[in-house]
Amino acid sequence: MSARRPWAWPLVPVYRAVLVAKDALRGKPKRLQWPVVSVGSLSAGGAGKTPVVIALAQILKSRGWSVDVLSRGYGRSGSGVEVIGATSEKQIPSGNDNKKSKDEDLPSVLFGDEPVLIAQRAEVPVWVGADRFAAGDKAEHTTATNEQQTLRDAQDDKSKKGFGIHLLDDGFQHRQLARAADVVLVTAQDLDDALLPAGNLREPLSALARADFVAVREEEMETVAPRLKEFVREGALIWTVRRKLRFPQPLLVFTAGLRPVAFCAIARPEGFAGMLKEAGCGIVDTIFFRDHHAYDMADMERVIELAKELKATGFVTTEKDAVKLSSGMLAMLAKVGPVMVAALDAEFVFPERVARELEARLG
Repeated sequence: MSARRPWAWPLVPVYRAVLVAKDALRGKPKRLQWPVVSVGSLSAGGAGKTPVVIALAQILKSRGWSVDVLSRGYGRSGSGVEVIGATSEKQIPSGNDNKKSKDEDLPSVLFGDEPVLIAQRAEVPVWVGADRFAAGDKAEHTTATNEQQTLRDAQDDKSKKGFGIHLLDDGFQHRQLARAADVVLVTAQDLDDALLPAGNLREPLSALARADFVAVREEEMETVAPRLKEFVREGALIWTVRRKLRFPQPLLVFTAGLRPVAFCAIARPEGFAGMLKEAGCGIVDTIFFRDHHAYDMADMERVIELAKELKATGFVTTEKDAVKLSSGMLAMLAKVGPVMVAALDAEFVFPERVARELEARLG
């Protein structure tokens, strides 16, 4: 077991005691009308939950489900319950929208970076609120038809069409809301990590006993799957996730030239840098910001200064970062070189099996 912060080892027993106390005081979870499928992880970040939420939303939509996502909206400036996406009056402008000149008007500031990315990519409503039950309840009332069709009507029809399902983003630890299934992402790094604050685990590995489905990266399946048997309960199923970077047409990996500077604000930035190099992107250096960092012009100046110093040809960043760049920031970067946004796609290696097993779990 490794520790990211060895100095914090003495605090781990305190953190563990807090977890035990929270479990003892936990009340009965609230239940929504529609089934809830939680997508979460044991680690504090970087497991790849957002691409998996998008992939699940797309699979369920293709099979006739009415899908929305419930998200806390980490770091957002808004309050209460708000929605972005197809049912919202607050449509999401492009990061290149010149009408958006004020950073505070960026959707990522109002709602959080991950909810905006999910709404853009999955094309489903994303309901944002600290109270996920309130968000789900409002979603159910909002999406009801003019005839006030009830959940019972949909069941009587024995059809999934029009039948609602909530995907709970980063929900494994949010146990105040009842769920029909828990999907938990596990990486090789998680299996060797320590509890907070010494490591990055929010819960011990024994918490995997609550999981219905465990999602493992394809390249780690051979080493991770055998070790999971010690922790998952009988009947839990393992899904294989394939991750890949997608580059813009027509120049693909060379969109930002042969020597771009990479920058990002994600939980495990070294993974992004490694995937870029594997894809043949000749990044000359990288600048990492803390996860969910809100960019400002000073950050852009820092990135540009490094690019000029290294005679870089442009910049490369992630989709999650791109939604936080205002038109002014993009214009500032473009004076030095093109900005390439590399999209991280996640797909299930056996999507039909995933759909079939999930629907069987939902009854």
